[in-house]
Amino acid sequence: MFPIEIWLAYSAACLLLVLSPGPDNLLAIGRGLSQGKLAATVSGISSGAGILFHVAAATFGLTLLMQTSALAFWVVKLTGAAYLLWLGIKVLRSRNLISFAPAAQQPLSTIFATGFLSAALNPKPGLFVLAFIPQFVSPERGSVTTQMLVYGAWFALLTAVGFALMGVFSSRLSSWLRQKPRVVAGLNIGAGVAFVASGLSVAVLKQK
Repeated sequence: MFPIEIWLAYSAACLLLVLSPGPDNLLAIGRGLSQGKLAATVSGISSGAGILFHVAAATFGLTLLMQTSALAFWVVKLTGAAYLLWLGIKVLRSRNLISFAPAAQQPLSTIFATGFLSAALNPKPGLFVLAFIPQFVSPERGSVTTQMLVYGAWFALLTAVGFALMGVFSSRLSSWLRQKPRVVAGLNIGAGVAFVASGLSVAVLKQK
C-alpha cells in the first residue's frame, strides 16, 4: 500500500514544507526562545495536531465542502484570517511572543491551544493537504481513506517534530538574546508582521 520510493518522495516533500518559514514554526521558535525546550515542544506538537485536523477534514469531506460551497469557504477563510490577524496585532502591541520576563510565562495549555488554533483555523493548510496528499494516493494500492490518513499522520508527525526541533535549538540562543533587548524587540515585530501578512493572505484567498 505504501511503496518505499513513493514514501521517500513524499517524506522529502513534507520536510521541505516543514522547513518553509510560516506562522506556526515562528510560534515554536518564539516559545523556545521565551520559555525553553518544553514550551517549544508543546508548540510543535500543537501544530502537528492542527495538521491532523486538516487531514481528517480533507479525508472526510470538510475541505471538499470548502471548495464547493462559497458560504463554507467564506466562513472558514474569514475565521482563519481574523485569528491570524488577532495574533499578529497582539504580538505587535505586547511584544511578548519572545520575552524573558517571568510574568510573561504562559501555561502549556495556552501554548498548545494557540498553536493548534493557528494551524487549524488557517484554511491554507487544509486546501494544501487536499491538493498535496492525493498526489501520492492510488486506489490500486488499497483504501484511499487509509492512505490519506496514514500519509496525513506522517506529515503531521514530521511537522510536530520539525517545529519542536526548531524551537528547541532556538532556545540555546536565549542567554545571548537576554543581553540584546533591541534584537528581541525586532524579532517580536517581525513575528507580528508575519502573522498579519499570513492573515491578509488568507483573507484574499479565492475559492478554486
